[in-house]
Amino acid sequence: MSLMQIGEPGESRAKEACAGRAVGIDLGTTHSLVATVEDGVRPLVLGDARGRALLPSVVHYRAGGGVLVGDEARRLAAEFPTDTIASAKRLVGRGSDEVRAASTLMPYDLDLTDSKVVRFRVAGGTRRVTPIEVSAEILRVLRERAEERLGGPLDGVVITVPAYFDDAQRQATRDAGRLAGLEVLRLLNEPTAAALAYGLDKGAQGKFAVYDLGGGTFDVSILELTGGVFQVRATGGDTALGGDDFDRAIAEVVLRELAGGVDATHDAGQVRRVLDAARTAREALTSDDVAELRIERTEGAPYVRTLDRTELEALIRPIVERTRSTCRRALADAGMTARDLDGVILVGGATRTPLVRAFVAELFGRSPLADIDPDQVVALGAAVQADLLAGSRRRDDVLLLDVVPLSLGLEMMGGVVEKLIHRNSGVPCGAEQEFTTYADQQTGFDLHVVQGERDTVANCRSLARFVLRGLPVGPAGMAKAKITFLVDADGILCVTAREETTGIEAAIEVKPSYGLTDDEVEQMLIDSYAHAEEDKAARLLLTERVEADGIIAATRAAMAQDPALLDDATRSALELALAALAVRIGGLDHRAIHEAVEALDRAAQPFAERRMNRSMDAAMAGRSITELEEIL
Repeated sequence: MSLMQIGEPGESRAKEACAGRAVGIDLGTTHSLVATVEDGVRPLVLGDARGRALLPSVVHYRAGGGVLVGDEARRLAAEFPTDTIASAKRLVGRGSDEVRAASTLMPYDLDLTDSKVVRFRVAGGTRRVTPIEVSAEILRVLRERAEERLGGPLDGVVITVPAYFDDAQRQATRDAGRLAGLEVLRLLNEPTAAALAYGLDKGAQGKFAVYDLGGGTFDVSILELTGGVFQVRATGGDTALGGDDFDRAIAEVVLRELAGGVDATHDAGQVRRVLDAARTAREALTSDDVAELRIERTEGAPYVRTLDRTELEALIRPIVERTRSTCRRALADAGMTARDLDGVILVGGATRTPLVRAFVAELFGRSPLADIDPDQVVALGAAVQADLLAGSRRRDDVLLLDVVPLSLGLEMMGGVVEKLIHRNSGVPCGAEQEFTTYADQQTGFDLHVVQGERDTVANCRSLARFVLRGLPVGPAGMAKAKITFLVDADGILCVTAREETTGIEAAIEVKPSYGLTDDEVEQMLIDSYAHAEEDKAARLLLTERVEADGIIAATRAAMAQDPALLDDATRSALELALAALAVRIGGLDHRAIHEAVEALDRAAQPFAERRMNRSMDAAMAGRSITELEEIL
């Protein structure tokens, strides 16, 4: 069975892509990854120059210009909370009203004056950026990583999205890919990607639930895997539920204790420090029973408290419980019960939490599968799909059948919704329906496209409006318009309206009623190309500066801690190397800073060896040969 290539009429993006350098990207709330299929056989995640696979989804905007992404940006989050954006995925495709209602513990300077799009004030308030632009910075770094590893420009990319992402969020993700200079072959639902990785790597067959709890989103999908066919039976989720909410539950308790019951959420730097400490403690409690939260204060001694697993579980249990009804509804939509399943697949870093694993086991009546790294499984599946779309002949026995996550329809008179495509319909799909004029002498149809499960427009999401004009004048009910909905493989909708007697047509590829216009996205794209080399050089310079500052601080601390281990020659060499590095940091050549860091490392080697030897001596003191053999 060959893969069914799907696209809009006249398009052949997937077929035209060269089979050389297609990759899959998991654009996550907390971390992002890029993966490829090696030698047409096995997918693998691509690490950076230091071997790090996970790229923190954090972007820092410098006041003087330039952007940092990843670990370097995250280290600056507490010092520059409003200039460092994390978890931007939770705001992608969202309007200002939605964000205003959900902005608890967001330590950012948000510009919500435009109801259609959210912006962050960054770079010391001198620049405004959208969540789409933040996401594009993350995608750009992953693109550069892949191009460096694969030896040339990418031919295409598959980007994963939560299954429950609506049309606006999917469009925004596509726009972010465009801004990053990527040819997006397909948007792939994250649970489907995970099932693809399991199905091909583990040879899984049967009915599976994919429980995907990431940093900011939750999805559950019910899939059936049979003979290379991956068919999604039902899906559900919450695009504002994830590990970030665990951290906020902890942070709210800590902030109250820090401030003695007074609201301390106005201090953005303090909020960021507390959120970071909460995340670190939560991650430690996946394996430990007790973790320490240590938070530096602007004045006075640091705040230190312990958090044990019992307290953590009491705080996050209500959040985890919110996924129960969604899972049950997905099973019901698929016409199944938990007993019908052959397995449950865990996806997302938050599923490492012991409480979550115990909850999933209780809910589905079986221990979940997690033998593929939950952080990597989505990227691995996306790489397989990218390999397929790029024309690989080695995986021509796979067919993906996904579904529409939310119903699509039109507004009728009185504000009611007429659904044309129902949720969990397989994609690509289409539907058409005939409508007549409501009033005498009516010469047009004002078409309002909405998405959601409620029966009234007020309770659904507005996607687009367009007008079919030029209808023949006559009594009500005379003119007839055939409305056609077509959903492509990315889950993106195109709507066509045709008046039957005259043949007049109008069509729209649905864009969200809020968000960036095509002209705005195009201008951002032009700017990114115009400043590509300049931006890359600025990023390299900033990365080296941040790294160098950290090394200087660590070296000074070690010298102050162990002055007795420094002889005059080593101390002199270190002081010279430190002074040289301090001078280079103020320059504009990132290579010169890197060379000065390496020179400092060489000068510090004798000192580092003495510290290591002293630690080894202390560890071995008083131990017998037998004890040392057991240790070694």
